Amino acid sequence: MDKCLAELHRERGQLIERIASQRVTLSAQLVPLKQVAAAADRAASLLQGLVRYVKERPLPVLMVAAALVLFKPQGVWCWAQRGLFVWRTWRALRARIPQEVWRRWF
Repeated sequence: MDKCLAELHRERGQLIERIASQRVTLSAQLVPLKQVAAAADRAASLLQGLVRYVKERPLPVLMVAAALVLFKPQGVWCWAQRGLFVWRTWRALRARIPQEVWRRWF
C-alpha cells in the first residue's frame, strides 16, 4: 500500500512539473496573440473615440459630409491628398526634432 502511495506521489510530482513546463511554453507561444489583441484593443478604442466625437459634434460632421456631396469627388480626392501630405510632413518633423524642443515651442 505504501509503495502504491509513493508511486502516486511520484507521478503527481511529474505531472505538476510537466504542467509547469507547458504553462511556460504556452505563455511564450501566446506573445504574438497578445500583440494582436493589443492592436485590436487600440483600434476598438479609436473607433469608440470616433463615435463619441461624432455624437458630441454632429454639426461639423454633417458639414464635412455635405462638402463631400457638393464638391466633385475629384476635388475631394485632391484635398485628401494634400491633407495626407501635410500630416506626413508633420509626423516626419516631430520624429526628427527632439521632445525638449517641442515642449518649449508648444
